[in-house]
Amino acid sequence: MVGLVLALVGVPIVALGLYDLIQRRHSILRNFPVIGHFRFLIEKIGPELRQYIVADNDEERPFSRDQRRWVYATAKKENSYFGFGTDDDLDKPGRIIFRNAPFPLNRKSSDEASVPCGKILGGWRNRRQSFRPASVINISAMSFGSLSGAAISALNRGSKLSNCLHNTGEGGISEHHMHGGDLVYQLGTGYFGSRDLDGNFSIDALMKTIANAPVRAIEIKLSQGAKPGIGGLLPAAKVTKEIAKARGVPVNRDVASPSAHTVFSDVEGLVEFVELIAEKTGLPVGIKSAVGSEKFWNDLASYMAETERGPDFVTVDGSEGGTGAAPLVFSDHVSLPFWHAFPLVINAFAKVGLSDHIVFIGSGKLGLPAEAAEALALGVDIVNVGREAMLAIGCVQAQKCHTGHCPTGVATQSRWLERGLDPKDKGVRLANYVTGLRYEMLRLSHACGVEHPALLSEEKLAVTGDGRALMSAHSWYGVAPEITQSKQRVAGIASALKEL
Repeated sequence: MVGLVLALVGVPIVALGLYDLIQRRHSILRNFPVIGHFRFLIEKIGPELRQYIVADNDEERPFSRDQRRWVYATAKKENSYFGFGTDDDLDKPGRIIFRNAPFPLNRKSSDEASVPCGKILGGWRNRRQSFRPASVINISAMSFGSLSGAAISALNRGSKLSNCLHNTGEGGISEHHMHGGDLVYQLGTGYFGSRDLDGNFSIDALMKTIANAPVRAIEIKLSQGAKPGIGGLLPAAKVTKEIAKARGVPVNRDVASPSAHTVFSDVEGLVEFVELIAEKTGLPVGIKSAVGSEKFWNDLASYMAETERGPDFVTVDGSEGGTGAAPLVFSDHVSLPFWHAFPLVINAFAKVGLSDHIVFIGSGKLGLPAEAAEALALGVDIVNVGREAMLAIGCVQAQKCHTGHCPTGVATQSRWLERGLDPKDKGVRLANYVTGLRYEMLRLSHACGVEHPALLSEEKLAVTGDGRALMSAHSWYGVAPEITQSKQRVAGIASALKEL
């Protein structure tokens, strides 16, 4: 028996060793047969080793262990408190500090934790279907194809339960988006769901797509923070019948997304496209973009002020935002981080008197209480959450989105991996996360003596500067307080709170 066991174990090892000695692809294996495979194994499970064993609570990127733990606990309605005291670096430059009031507001927030938007989406241009978003926290653009059908279903179910908006991403509208959550339909350069057989934009196809879906607004995607300025290719092997139907493309054929729109190529053309869609659909129409050129934003704002036409909302996507797959040089080095990008954009519109009319949406690692509240205080009207929402429905930050082997069934099209994700259960967790985030933002606001996070004035928000000095967040980021606390913005928030 012992000899049989040794043979069963020994023969494969000897065979592997001989193969390693003969092969020429890997130097390590030729020099260290058999044991060299441990190097590749450790490299493969390196992220998991660092995540669970090696890294400190605040070391991991893009989301630290503390941040993930807060999202997981909030989504599961478990204890999201932390004990013993902070392990954060309190003197780190740029660290946000909320100045608590000596007499905080004594408010008891409901489980729903309603935090409405202070502006009417589409109000500036009097769109026929303008409305006030019920939630300042909404689900960012993540398409079916990038995420699994089960994940999209969970996000949409959770959106309905938490009364927030669900952005479709640029992959069209699928049956997985149809579980009751209101949609923001995104139009990318591939015009998926709104194209003819040749791939050109078709207004008739767009009208057909939104006719039977709960679409509340349309977002034209110019670029994405994590990979601005490049297109994409969905290989034929991934173009299933489901994905083909949602995108309006042939089955089992490569589908390319160009790097730029073909309908327009300048500011005037962009505004004309926005107005065409808004006129035909009656919906609020906005744009999403990473930020690189300051001139573009100044030109757009000036043209909109001059013509009194253009987007109803602007989504600013920071370079720290997520993606299913991107070249490393683009995700690391192209476009501005959100906290540099947003001040540039809002200041461009403020110069021409439009900052009170446009709804500003921010995205890029803003789905945590401090970051979300800070963004609203600096002039953002709505925060879109992407990867944090993925964490809420089961993502473990394995960082395998680009491989199709997501172990939790979130970012994959593998039927086997997808089966592990229960959309109903994870939809509840998504709703818990959204309402939990709003609840924490309200608690921050009340602790500082105001009713809504967008009312956090310059005096309520400090940033740690160099050498332990404190600065106002508005000064640190270069946003004038009179922009964020204008009479019109404050009055809009007051009206929104009265409507609750």
